[in-house]
Amino acid sequence: MRLPSLKDRPAIVIAAFGTSTRAGAVSEIFRRRIEEAFPDHEIFHAWTSEIIRKKMNLPGLHETLARVEASGFRKAVVQPLHIFPGTEYTQLVETCTGFPGLRVIVGETLLHRWEFVREMLKVIEQEFLPEYEGINILALHGTPLAADPVNAVYLGFEHLVNGLYPNVYAASVEGIPDAGAVFSKIRRDVTGRSLGRARIVPVMYVAGLHAEEDLMGDDDSWRMVLEAMGFDVDMPVVRHDGQEFYKGLAWYPEITDSFVQRVSRSLELMEYF
Repeated sequence: MRLPSLKDRPAIVIAAFGTSTRAGAVSEIFRRRIEEAFPDHEIFHAWTSEIIRKKMNLPGLHETLARVEASGFRKAVVQPLHIFPGTEYTQLVETCTGFPGLRVIVGETLLHRWEFVREMLKVIEQEFLPEYEGINILALHGTPLAADPVNAVYLGFEHLVNGLYPNVYAASVEGIPDAGAVFSKIRRDVTGRSLGRARIVPVMYVAGLHAEEDLMGDDDSWRMVLEAMGFDVDMPVVRHDGQEFYKGLAWYPEITDSFVQRVSRSLELMEYF
């Protein structure tokens, strides 16, 4: 049997949750950017959502790491495109550290450190309505698990946002900050005031199904709740190849650059392993 020659440079594995909606069009932009940034490295892709993998026939992390090892690599840098370091990130780290035959370094999530949070807010605050025009609601994914340690990060994020901006709220689709509680607070805050606009800004890598249904849909969505209060509701959009998409974080070049920096940092650390 002919074995593959061993590779000197580490492989790069990009691990995304994935989406089955047309919002995934932005993925190709990221793919080109990561290939341009690391032309001397072989780049692999994995998807962490079981539903997306089955629906789109895409490889999971185990399968991709096996391909990496079979291709002759003994080192790999795995960069997740997750926003917060929650349960999925913890499971991803466990998969990587326990994988036989590979030395793996896992990069940090987009908002792994508070300095990263502030950098991200500087990027998306360009979308915020000024106070005289209305309010803004940052839409987080959240987690339904009450015992997940990342809940502390979500609450810290909400506290930071409330302190930095006079007209910006943060709420989660799942978990805390609870959307219903945030809407109740908005009602109290705007009592007796003339209402203007409400802008929902997704703090999600891809503004796919959650944006289309939970946030801006026609059935029990955030938009409907806010419109019932009297707000005119919108969400930032971007045009690409003649189509209009809700603007998730993946559309901001600065966010892509942040993930590129995470990969660069991991490659630097790998030199010592």
